[in-house]
Amino acid sequence: MIKEYLEIGEIVGTHSIHGEVRLNPWCDSPEFVKKFKTLYFDDKGEKPIAVKSARPHGNIVILKLENTDTVEQAQKLRGKVLHIKRSDAHLPEGSWFIAELIGCRVIDADNAEICYGTLTDVSETGANDVWHITNEKGEYLIPAIPQVVISTDVAEGVVTIRPLKGIFDHED
Repeated sequence: MIKEYLEIGEIVGTHSIHGEVRLNPWCDSPEFVKKFKTLYFDDKGEKPIAVKSARPHGNIVILKLENTDTVEQAQKLRGKVLHIKRSDAHLPEGSWFIAELIGCRVIDADNAEICYGTLTDVSETGANDVWHITNEKGEYLIPAIPQVVISTDVAEGVVTIRPLKGIFDHED
C-alpha cells in the first residue's frame, strides 16, 4: 500500500549546545535524509517541522530543526519518530519503500489463484534484497531478483512472483 508519510528515523539524542539532534535513520543511508527541507512528527503530515540543516555523521544524521535552539529543547525531542512526505523523496518510477511492500499479498505469476502469503519483512543482504513471505505454514525467503519478482503493485498491495524451484511446498 502506498503511504504518503513514511518513518525516516528516530531522534536518539542531542548534539551540541545549540539544539541539534541526533537522528538514527531508518533508510538506506544517512545521505538520503539531507534532501528533505520538511519532516513530520506524525504519519498524517499534521505536525511539520522545518529542517534548517542535516549532515551525516557516521551512521547517524545531525539535524538542526526549526525552533530548537537549546540543548533542553532538543532533549525534549528524544525518542520522537520523524516522517517524510513520500512525494518529497522523488523516487524513480518503479521504486518503492520497504514500508510499502510490507503487507502485500504475494501471488503466483502463472496462476493468480495461488497465494503464497504476505510479505512480512525485507532483509538487505548486499547482492539483492531477500523478501520474507509468511503464510499459515511458516516463513519463506525469496530473492528479490527480476527472475523471481515479476511485478510489484504497491498501490493494489499485490506482488507477483515466479518462485525458484523448491521454495514453496504446496499441494495441488
